[in-house]
Formats: sequence, C-alpha cells, structure tokens
Amino acid sequence: MNYLVLLRHGESQWNLENRFTGFKDIDLSENGLREAKEAGERLKALGVTFDQVFTSTQKRAYNTAQIALKEAGQEKLFKSVIKHDDLRERDYGELTGQNKDEAREQFGEEQVQIWRRSYDIAPPGGECLKDVVENRVRPYFTKNIKPLLDQGKNVLIAAHGNSLRATLIVLGQETPETINKAEMPTGVPLVFEMENGQVVKRYFLEEKKAA
Repeated sequence: MNYLVLLRHGESQWNLENRFTGFKDIDLSENGLREAKEAGERLKALGVTFDQVFTSTQKRAYNTAQIALKEAGQEKLFKSVIKHDDLRERDYGELTGQNKDEAREQFGEEQVQIWRRSYDIAPPGGECLKDVVENRVRPYFTKNIKPLLDQGKNVLIAAHGNSLRATLIVLGQETPETINKAEMPTGVPLVFEMENGQVVKRYFLEEKKAA
C-alpha cells in the first residue's frame, strides 16, 4: 500500500478577508500558519514517509508544505520539492481581489454562485473548473504524479481548493456533477490509501477529539 495526500494551504490573508484570491500570490494569515503546523502534526501521526512533494508556485501552498514537512520531521524533502504553475489556484479573472460579498451586491447572488460553482462557466477573464482540470491538472498529474503512484511511492500535493478539487476529478473520485459537494478545508490533509495505482480508502486527517 502507498499513500497520496492532498493538502490545501492554510488560511491565507485574503481567505481571512473573504476575497477572491486566484493567481494573486498572497501569503498565509496567522491562523493559516497554525493550520499548516497542525497539518504537519497530523501527518507525523499518520506515520507516512513521503518520497516526493509537489506544490504550486504560489507561496501560500509552498509555505504550507514547508511548515507541515518540518512538523512531520521530513525537512530533508525541502530541497526536492517540485513547484509548478499547473498546480496554481484557479484564475478568477476580473473577480480577483474583490470581496465576495461586494461581488454578490454588484453582480447578484445567483451570478456569483454560477461563477464560483459551475463546472464550465468562467468568470470574466478567468478560468472555470473544467479549464483547471483539462488544461492544467490532468496533463500535469498524468505525466508527473501518476507514474510515482503507480510505482508505489508516497506523494504529498500541497496546493489550492480548486486545483485539488480538479485532482479529485482526475483521480476519478468525483465527477463534474458531484464536485460541488467535495469540500477542501484549509490545512486539513486528505489521505488516499492506494494499491496498484487505485484508491482503496479516502479520509481526512481530522483533529482527534478528547473523550
């Protein structure tokens, strides 16, 4: 058995401010730094040693990976982390930087919801989730990540809500019809146990509650 772990970055400053972030390179908030550290603690408890780590080129994802790896005692992977633009967040185009509540006032609740959750309708100047899946994540995953999983390697991907939701579709774990129900909370590792390149179990590494 081998493992694939998807880790959405910790809360960013613009997550905190309820802004559309997209391609804007915003760093972690104080809470996001804590979430990244807690993610590392959970990965340490999982007990998996990673063979390769992938992140996007955006610092909120890369910094989350570094903090988590340090907490998990796997700092040796720092030098071999692979960063790539194809794992970046979805481009929100003209919505980038806008407060989500203000966008609803300007464009209407229904229109903003369509832009946010429709699979194939993009906001002005931006990407829809289908674009992220087919133009970026699917080709990158197929070429660079899937071969490692097929070889039985343990892989960590630290990226963003939409690039990780795209990964769920590429994995066959979700479809364009079900993806809206798949939440990717900040800083909570999503674990896939795999055998022969196939997912056999999927679960979040949630905080253990005291009895």
